[in-house]
Amino acid sequence: MNAPAVNTSLNAARRTADLAALADAGSVDLLVIGGGITGAGIALDAAARGLSVALVESRDLAFGTSRWSSKLVHGGLRYLATGNVGIARRSAMERGILMTRTAPHLTTALPQLVPLLPSMSPFARVLVRAGFFAGDVLRITARTPSSVLPRSHHVSAQATIELSPTVARAGLKGGYVNYDGQLIDDARLVVAVARTAAGLGARILTRVAASDVTGEQATLTDTVTGAAFQLRAKAVVNAAGVWAGEVDESIKLRPSRGTHLVFDAAAFGNPTASLTVPIPGETNRFIFVMPEQLGRVYLGLTDEDAPGPIPDVPEPTEPEIDFLLDTINTALDRQVTRADITGSYAGLRPLIDNGEGRTSDLSRDHAVLESPSGIVSVVGGKLTEYRHMAEDTVDRALKLRGLTARPCTTRNLPLVGASGPVAGPESLIARFGGESAAVLSEATCLNPLEPLVEGLDVTRAEVEFSIAHEGALDADDILDRRTRIGLVAADRERALDAVEAFF
Repeated sequence: MNAPAVNTSLNAARRTADLAALADAGSVDLLVIGGGITGAGIALDAAARGLSVALVESRDLAFGTSRWSSKLVHGGLRYLATGNVGIARRSAMERGILMTRTAPHLTTALPQLVPLLPSMSPFARVLVRAGFFAGDVLRITARTPSSVLPRSHHVSAQATIELSPTVARAGLKGGYVNYDGQLIDDARLVVAVARTAAGLGARILTRVAASDVTGEQATLTDTVTGAAFQLRAKAVVNAAGVWAGEVDESIKLRPSRGTHLVFDAAAFGNPTASLTVPIPGETNRFIFVMPEQLGRVYLGLTDEDAPGPIPDVPEPTEPEIDFLLDTINTALDRQVTRADITGSYAGLRPLIDNGEGRTSDLSRDHAVLESPSGIVSVVGGKLTEYRHMAEDTVDRALKLRGLTARPCTTRNLPLVGASGPVAGPESLIARFGGESAAVLSEATCLNPLEPLVEGLDVTRAEVEFSIAHEGALDADDILDRRTRIGLVAADRERALDAVEAFF
């Protein structure tokens, strides 16, 4: 396997040095605008091919949609049900690549439990079982071993209750269990991809805004100092997600909002599987209660039109909150209420606008477009396929600009942390993988293994490492993206002073 270079660290000092070097050089092969999973993936793909690359992000890595997902690496089962065989197969392939080669340290197999309750018709049960069988076929086709993703199967009523303790008991006839991939966190995946790109020479620059963008250049402004310079590029790629239209006004998107609610895991009996409940009146849509890090569960997901200006931080709507609570309560013995909600979040999917239908029916495929000014934009797509999207985008940019480079190598390129010695608490290893030993050995703070705040398993050493190596420039970067403490406002408030003390 190709291994990234040693210096994968992102920090304030490197940012200053890279900005100065970029201003002096005045040009790169590829300029990427946008620091979400798509932009980071493109920077990695291009750097691995030997191109000089600069990625600029006006806020922080994973500031936008990339941190608001369900934290799942989907195998494409839903898309198979709607006849999108190509997306389904590709998703299964990319899931397998993530779980076995590029990011096994950030992914785990998540059991998805569909309880067989009296409200589920015999026909619906047949559909679910057939769908799970099709998922097994996808897994086999993608050559993902059952040791990584076990086969789907039926479980007894008692096993169903053990997996999801608050599931409704009356008339329960067991459940069907399917396995999909789960990320420890989506924002951490973005950071790992960006750092791997940095290790291959890409300049990853946050707090840098791009303006006056064309297919050959852009004005870059350091929003920290206000300094600006013009950068030329042989190709300019717009990977700004839902903000793509602000970079290239020829882009027309139809954002869709996906909302999740956050609970203490105890509200659902500390489940070990994702309780999966069909949405009434739908044939292939479900909501999920997913066990997550920090002793939480997330309940999602909605799919609603989100017209109008794009907010920096989308907010769930009251009807979406009611919808999620009402739907999940159909499958619970103990009803959950608004009083149980500890946090919430919403993300906007950058869907391609075809002018018709519900957003839930719009294609999740991506498109690579060239504007009249020569900007190459990538829009649409889904997190699981970020690597494939990046390969496709770089291929198109090279072809459109008549450039040559080495073939794509990212199928077998492990991300930082995919290998190396592990040490420390299980939670730290889950977040840092093969870098966990370094998190502890490089710590200079007092009591490095001490929790940042009581009741949360984020250690002081992790905060220090995020500043020294993961590009965190302020407390918001730590609380809202490097860790997910900030998803619960009360936890964020408790941890704020402790994090700010590191800066």
